[in-house]
Amino acid sequence: MSSAKTSWPEVVGWPAAEAVTQINSDRPDVSIEVVPAGTNVAPGYNASRVRVFFDAGDASGPVLYTPVVG
Repeated sequence: MSSAKTSWPEVVGWPAAEAVTQINSDRPDVSIEVVPAGTNVAPGYNASRVRVFFDAGDASGPVLYTPVVG
């Protein structure tokens, strides 16, 4: 599974819900956490997790950072 996708730079600026759909399509084996930017999250690497940080102050909830596995 070394060829599995591990980052999604193309979804930056997308609405969070659309980004989740794309990531889930590419990697149905990972869990996706949708997190408002600025929220404290537990540190640590998790190979089966992707965090999607979005702008909660914007009605469209755009993704702010490249989502990555970890």
